[in-house]
Amino acid sequence: MDSIHSSRHRNTAGFLLVLAFSTALSVVAQPPQRSAGVHPDFEGAWSSATAIPLERPARLKDQPFYTAEQAAQLQRKTRDADDDPLSRLETGSPMLPSLRTSIITAPSNGLLPSLTPSAAAAKGDRLQRLHNPAAAIDMGLQDRCLLFPTSVPPMIPYRYNSNYQIVQTGDAVVVQSEMIHDARIIRLDRSHLPSNIRQWRGDSVGHWEGATLVVDTTNFNDAGGFYGDAGGMYGWDRNMHVVERFSLLDANTILYRFEVEDPTAYTQPWKGELTMNRVLKPPFEYACHEGNRDLPNILKLSASQPK
Repeated sequence: MDSIHSSRHRNTAGFLLVLAFSTALSVVAQPPQRSAGVHPDFEGAWSSATAIPLERPARLKDQPFYTAEQAAQLQRKTRDADDDPLSRLETGSPMLPSLRTSIITAPSNGLLPSLTPSAAAAKGDRLQRLHNPAAAIDMGLQDRCLLFPTSVPPMIPYRYNSNYQIVQTGDAVVVQSEMIHDARIIRLDRSHLPSNIRQWRGDSVGHWEGATLVVDTTNFNDAGGFYGDAGGMYGWDRNMHVVERFSLLDANTILYRFEVEDPTAYTQPWKGELTMNRVLKPPFEYACHEGNRDLPNILKLSASQPK
């Protein structure tokens, strides 16, 4: 009897030991959870692909919104086969929920503000060097695998690969863009870096205003902006200041709003908004510079052209 009792005692002790070890493993394996309801959860994969252009088309000069019929027609057009691949767009969910005719919401004409004289001169010089590159430094930032406009605030969609992976913790929100695999770290409730520290994507500091993540970005570098780069994206200089607002419209849609102020580049501030839609899979790795032969070949071609 003593032997049976002893065996039962050993089995019970062993079971409790295994249970305790299993529970400990389960606790360790689970990631820390944010308190429910404290802040919206932006974590996951997102796409900002849209049929809405950055600037309003000339034919829609006085029309800030599409009619439902116009929106349906445009969506059909963007999904049709086309002779020119560069005219095709990754449309995603086209213009929902606003049916805007441009990403830019201010100025009211839906166009980028005029450049200052110094910025206009910088753009002219930039375009000249882009079209007639004599050295690698004359090439676009994306051709040199340094930076792509989709990763710089404000995050303007491109023709393709406008995809992001967002990781959110209590101390930071990290926005990784597919092109060119850049990760922007938004530090929460912190001060900006010293003004002498300049970065490609600036210095982003965020805070919560209710259910909205507000991100303030300064400290951009002196790279000359994106004047003419990547198909004519907007331009900027070291004085650009961007405020972004991320809000959840629903579990699968982020409303992304932004304000840009750059008094040495633009004659007035400008604003915009778009939506980002949740997607099932994270972005693919964009290995931009592995075996990149485009840069030397383009320079060789340019050097061989008659001047």
